[in-house]
Amino acid sequence: MLTVEQAKAKILEGAEAVAEVEDMVTLYSAGKILAQDIVSEIKVPPLDNSQMDGYAVRCADFAGGRRNFPVSQRIFAGHVGTELEPDTVARIFTGAPIPPGADAVIPQEEASEMEDGSVEFHCDPKAGAWIRRAGCDIDVGQTVLKKGDRLTPPALGVAASIGVSTVKVYRPIRVSLFFTGDELAMPGEKLVEGGIYNSNRFVLRGLLHQLGCDVVDYGNIPDTFEATLEAFRKASRKSDFILTSGGMSVGEADFIRRAVEELGKMQMWRIAMKPGKPVAKGEVRGVPFIGLPGNPVSGFVTFLLFAQPLILKLSGRGQIDVKGYILPLAFDYKCGSRREFIRVRRNGAGELENYRTQNSAVLSSCTWADGLADIPAEADLKKGDLVTYIPFTEFNL
Repeated sequence: MLTVEQAKAKILEGAEAVAEVEDMVTLYSAGKILAQDIVSEIKVPPLDNSQMDGYAVRCADFAGGRRNFPVSQRIFAGHVGTELEPDTVARIFTGAPIPPGADAVIPQEEASEMEDGSVEFHCDPKAGAWIRRAGCDIDVGQTVLKKGDRLTPPALGVAASIGVSTVKVYRPIRVSLFFTGDELAMPGEKLVEGGIYNSNRFVLRGLLHQLGCDVVDYGNIPDTFEATLEAFRKASRKSDFILTSGGMSVGEADFIRRAVEELGKMQMWRIAMKPGKPVAKGEVRGVPFIGLPGNPVSGFVTFLLFAQPLILKLSGRGQIDVKGYILPLAFDYKCGSRREFIRVRRNGAGELENYRTQNSAVLSSCTWADGLADIPAEADLKKGDLVTYIPFTEFNL
């Protein structure tokens, strides 16, 4: 069996972004992946401007202790004032350009308006105070977003701030998805004796949509070699990536491996981890394929650890790694011969609590938990021992 690191390397080996790039209006491109760098042609902000409602002043005018000045102009955001006359101040509002000649802003809280229209200040100004300098956020020629970045709402705002109206993005990858198992039924259907509802279909479709994929869902496939083979044929014609759930064991009704080897090649089959030992990576008529185990938790965890990085790579994402954090356990735990990823959540003391059972069929553990604890094989851990914790938020959950 491969280690987790060996499996990840094998899965990502040779993976490249889909070739197609499209232009999209920036306003409607949330969640898309940039296909080229975005370089600013302007400064942001374009001019020195006021951080506060207050008064633009010349510091030199305060020499000798003078504190009372007439107001020579009023400057609102979006309007440019004239050069500040000596021994006067300008009433200025947040975001308004600093007039030529002014070198500081005094907030209105530090000033009192007098009956004659002048202003008396309660402090002396400091040069540069409360002024946002031109280009303090973004300078001309600066790369503000990079190829492979995901267009989050803040990223869209940055693009808009430099006037980018359209962006080049990768088109969403097409993922074909199907499930094997005669026991599977859809909610709303009557369960036959021995049947179960196909929760994996809802989990995996949701994860794929959350990653921005276009999903071609073939649903449940009968447990026959011919049906499995035909599903792979159809999927290979319509997709950039094929994902399956179930049929990964070595029983008489498990046909995934045989079908993949008939149409392509199998590159990986077993990983030394729990849950999810049977994870396959292969190629079907040139289309990359991953087969996930049918147990609900196994499918969920192995999708996050192995399928998601490949999907991100194919989608053009530059950053595909997730961050782990070192936290103490709130329980004792003895690991078996395989590395384990157990469902945990943080408590108020910053420790990790574990779910009452780590059975891979108990999907409700994944709604209770807020992340996974990475437990080394053969580890005999005690309360307070440190482990690597990967929050689900790292997977965009």
